[in-house]
Amino acid sequence: MDIKTFKTVAGKLPAEMAILMRGPTGVGKSFLGKAIADEKELPFIDVRLSVMSEGDVAGYPDIEGMKETGVMTFCMPSWFVRATREPVVLMLDEMNRALPGVQQAAFQLILDRELGNDKNGNPYRLHPETRIVAAVNHGAEYDVNDMDPALLRRFWVVDLDPTTGDWIEWAGENGIDKVTIDFIRQNPAHLRVDVGAVEPGTVAPNPASWHRLDTALAHMGYGPTEVSGSTPAGFYAIAAGFVGTEAAIAFTDFVKNYEKVISADDVLTGRVTDGSDLEASTAAGLIDKLADHCKENEWKMAQAKNVAAFAESLTGELLVQCWNKMSSTQNLPNIQKLHKLIGQKVVKLVQASRNAN
Repeated sequence: MDIKTFKTVAGKLPAEMAILMRGPTGVGKSFLGKAIADEKELPFIDVRLSVMSEGDVAGYPDIEGMKETGVMTFCMPSWFVRATREPVVLMLDEMNRALPGVQQAAFQLILDRELGNDKNGNPYRLHPETRIVAAVNHGAEYDVNDMDPALLRRFWVVDLDPTTGDWIEWAGENGIDKVTIDFIRQNPAHLRVDVGAVEPGTVAPNPASWHRLDTALAHMGYGPTEVSGSTPAGFYAIAAGFVGTEAAIAFTDFVKNYEKVISADDVLTGRVTDGSDLEASTAAGLIDKLADHCKENEWKMAQAKNVAAFAESLTGELLVQCWNKMSSTQNLPNIQKLHKLIGQKVVKLVQASRNAN
């Protein structure tokens, strides 16, 4: 499932229905749990089960209380107590890498929404509006335990398969450097490499590692937008430590030569009007840049004419793609201008394609 579909569905489920996200490391499972919390305006509590002991989840015996009452009760972890007193989104992360006792306690929490007991033997229950989101690293590269089918049926199970478009959209909304975004747009194979397909211990890129690289570069004053056209000493070494050798070589070269890359402004100002010689991937990347600009700005008629001239220079398939991308921005003034200029041609191309099929 892609990220867009997940976001559309997950928040609409009943609060008592637990969600299980499965996918490789670094694809954004924790971010999606936080997104549900943000959507519902609830506190987000991230519980990393892989580093816990059984008592950290199921609680520890209250020895002093037992001396007074003669009844064994349990001192429960603070995150659980909060989830019983108020609605929260409870993220149970790395569940299938946890110790067996921790897993059993987590399973009880998921199945019964309760743990421990008071002096009367009554279990402590989650708040009715508390939501549980569990996550497991899933794939051949992980040494983990398979989950019981009887447990799986208690979840809404999602096998996450994020697209490059998902990451680009997320990156644009979260302040990732525009040059980094453009690199991934034009080199999608470098967004994520299956670590099961490389030698053990090899540093390989994933969506989370690109985020960490972007944060490190910005902190050091090496932001790709700031240094584009050249690369400072150590740029490649930093990149390699986060995304691996192959991706770092390609990224460093991309940043070094970025001044030669066509921007949306080049098209809007008429500096570039002919895209017929561009490679399909480069043209598609430029269309995405134009769509980003279209979404946030109102074009003058002269700018729309320049975009139309560029679009008409492309192959029929790319022209239709350009129109669809601009239409998806829902910026009506810009769409209306483009429709006057290329609308009829797009309709003819679509009709011709249908007739051919």
